[in-house]
Amino acid sequence: MWEKTVHVQPPYNFDRVLDRLSINPLNALNKDERSVKVPFYVKNEPVVVTVKATGTTEEPTFVVSGSRNDLMEYALQHVSHIFQWDTPLQGIQDHYLQTDLRDIFIEHRGTPLVLDFDPYFSLMKCIIHQQLNMTFAHTLTSRFVTTFGEEIEGTWIHPRPEKIAGLSVSDLRELQFSGRKAEYVIDTSKLIAAGELTLPDLLSKTDEEVMDTLVKVRGIGKWTAENFLLFALGRQNLFPLADIGIQNAIKKLYNLDKKPTYEEMEEYSKPWEPYLSYASLYLWRSIE
Repeated sequence: MWEKTVHVQPPYNFDRVLDRLSINPLNALNKDERSVKVPFYVKNEPVVVTVKATGTTEEPTFVVSGSRNDLMEYALQHVSHIFQWDTPLQGIQDHYLQTDLRDIFIEHRGTPLVLDFDPYFSLMKCIIHQQLNMTFAHTLTSRFVTTFGEEIEGTWIHPRPEKIAGLSVSDLRELQFSGRKAEYVIDTSKLIAAGELTLPDLLSKTDEEVMDTLVKVRGIGKWTAENFLLFALGRQNLFPLADIGIQNAIKKLYNLDKKPTYEEMEEYSKPWEPYLSYASLYLWRSIE
């Protein structure tokens, strides 16, 4: 068993992180203890690390622990990436205090962009969530993971692409997937399992290159690719215009009679660059 204390630049509000993570029923977290278990794979081997907040928004510190001493350094790097501990939020906060999002950023000060725990699972989640309301999207994702993944150390870890590639459409239809969504999940997993779509390679590509690569895959459109860029790769300047939540948040922010057009959203968002991903996150938070 290993344990490491990590200090992070303020502001960083981990309680806001736990609030957002708690929306997903798969996440094993304890708000009172301010901790969450982070499951992921290292070379196809499942690993679980526990992250526990021990500081405050103004003095953020964390205790990270795990059972595999030989994987400590990798686990620390992975967790730091997931929780974006190397991204100072003060400069982003200062930028938004000069914009129309000032009040939202004051209310949610120190809320970081937290990534999905694994790129493959992030892509599967994005495909599953397409064109579904949030409640059923999480229900369907939970069924997917608890049926084909495994439970280790008190938390669920998603299945590997090789397993999903071997499923039939009827296997997923039993969980209430549509036939088409089942095909997208299985076919994309086949591409990844065969090495035809290599997710780690996307890390070094530009946003445009990632988009071009992903939208060529059947069943992956712009919304899904943008969400993958945001929640798998942690890109800082993403603003999914087609996202209903962001549309509703802007409608509320500006007291509009109807949802804004894409042109209006682009106009509103110009002062928010180059940190559009944080505008997306904080706008979501403003209506959750």
